[in-house]
Amino acid sequence: MSILRTRTAQATVVAVTAGALALTGCSSGSKSSDKPAGKSQKDALAQAKPVIMGTAQQSVGPAKEVPGARKGGTVQVYQETDFSHLDPGQIYVSDGGLLSKLLYRGLTTYVEDDKGNSTVVGDLATDAGKSSDGGKTWTYTLKDGVKDQNGNVITSGDIRHTFERLYASFETDGPSYVQQWLSGTGTKYRKAYAGPYKGKHLPDSVLATPDDKTIVFHFLTPQTDTPQAMAMAAYSVVPEKTDTKEKYDQAPVATGPYKISDYKSGKSMKLVRNTNWDPKTDPMRHQYVDGFNIDYNQDKATQTKTILADRAEAKNAIMFTGQIDATQLQKITTDKAVMKRTVQGYAPYVWQLNFNMDRVKDKRIRDAIALAIPASAAGRADGGAYGGEPATSLMSPTTPGYDKTFDPFGRAKKPNGDIAAAKKLIDEAGAKGKKLVYAYANTPVRTTQANLIINNLKKIGLDIQKKEVDAATWYEQMGKVKNGFDLYMTGWGQDWASGNTVFPPSFDGAQIQDGASNYSHTNDKHVNAEIARIQKITDTAEAAKEWEKLSQYISTKINPAAPIYYTKVFQIAGSNVGGLRYSTVTSYTDPTAVYLKK
Repeated sequence: MSILRTRTAQATVVAVTAGALALTGCSSGSKSSDKPAGKSQKDALAQAKPVIMGTAQQSVGPAKEVPGARKGGTVQVYQETDFSHLDPGQIYVSDGGLLSKLLYRGLTTYVEDDKGNSTVVGDLATDAGKSSDGGKTWTYTLKDGVKDQNGNVITSGDIRHTFERLYASFETDGPSYVQQWLSGTGTKYRKAYAGPYKGKHLPDSVLATPDDKTIVFHFLTPQTDTPQAMAMAAYSVVPEKTDTKEKYDQAPVATGPYKISDYKSGKSMKLVRNTNWDPKTDPMRHQYVDGFNIDYNQDKATQTKTILADRAEAKNAIMFTGQIDATQLQKITTDKAVMKRTVQGYAPYVWQLNFNMDRVKDKRIRDAIALAIPASAAGRADGGAYGGEPATSLMSPTTPGYDKTFDPFGRAKKPNGDIAAAKKLIDEAGAKGKKLVYAYANTPVRTTQANLIINNLKKIGLDIQKKEVDAATWYEQMGKVKNGFDLYMTGWGQDWASGNTVFPPSFDGAQIQDGASNYSHTNDKHVNAEIARIQKITDTAEAAKEWEKLSQYISTKINPAAPIYYTKVFQIAGSNVGGLRYSTVTSYTDPTAVYLKK
């Protein structure tokens, strides 16, 4: 999933976006920025564990109570930008994925314990799913009486509609796992079916609803990860009666504990209780607070200073996908009382500099840029040592198969770039003075990172043209095949603990289309063939080894994207906020568990 637009997914950051250990960690602060801080790669390994498959009994509600929780009050949320999408089918960015936990429900979801373990259970469904035909057929039965915010009971017809609408031409920005499993790999599924709006359904041999409570998925090949995929925000139910097609982004219908009561695009959003949500059917969510007031246009520094000051409404505030600003680290990490208000984790995202392979065709230039990147400085601009660490690989330490010794661009020895080696490659390529367009999101952190990277690229002889892009639509613009840019940063993390949720979405040539996540437009015959081969491996340990081999091939033989830094999360909340925990699913503070102490 792409990480925030700051794209969970989902994995995701969201991957399923996964985080590190649950609950607040208290690493000691340090005056030296060269000393490690925050969560470590040892913590990241907790996310590489297989997801536990839950039982029908574990799928019933209500969710386990948070110790000391009480009802009432409104949580204040500070957010840097507006959400790019509210239509579940379009959500593949971690901020939208986080919001979806409050608003929407799908067939499955995750229940987390205080040790960082995740169990996939039934959400709208009675269990995580029943497979047959060697894993090609998956059957789900809906729970009794689950309603949307309007009081309409969710039926199998609504579930069918939810998946069929994902074939519509306007649904471009969400994941496509299930669509491809049903109707063909890459972009083939688009040609198999045009969507439900002209009265046609997918054949029962593909997607069947034998009664109002049963839905059956018939996949082309065995898909053992179906329960994890069904938990993604994009596969949350969209009730058929209230589907407004493209306009659904402006006024979606909730099935979760909260609904949108007021939305001013680009300014604010208010969530209030959804009175038709029944906790007895929900094994994961709570409805402790009366609602959430979400204010946009609050950059990282403003969020940090406001919540740290702990005055007025800030006492009741949380960060959604914001991070503690690096300039405030010393003040926060040396105050034990303040540290009790923080949440930490090792997120699954790898921030990388994408090369537009349609435009930057000389590998020597791509390698030179990768060598020149000031990885450590760029990572520290995003929260200091608590915000990340130099990335050596396109595979995160949270992903099964990760090899910490793989370091093709010398990040360990020269984390802020090898200018001499990079300059040599530029000279060999005859590329001195070559003009390249560097796109960056218009937030303080991305601007700082752009300046750091561009400064080093100028040192090696490149002529870099800066292009500022609206952060609110960053991934939509970078996702265009003809985006007009040469270099641009994106963040990607596993959707669940498998390289299958990292490399096919990011580097499979068959998936190149507007809105897809192959941001570099990689289309290599060997990579495409290896993806297809590895996806057929049923032994997860063997598959993990093969994904790592492919990761190394991609970086050394092609280099379509240069790893910059692995993301860590460090957030702060107001003193009146209880139930603070780091979510191993969303990679941020879990908003479904918070309450106000008074």
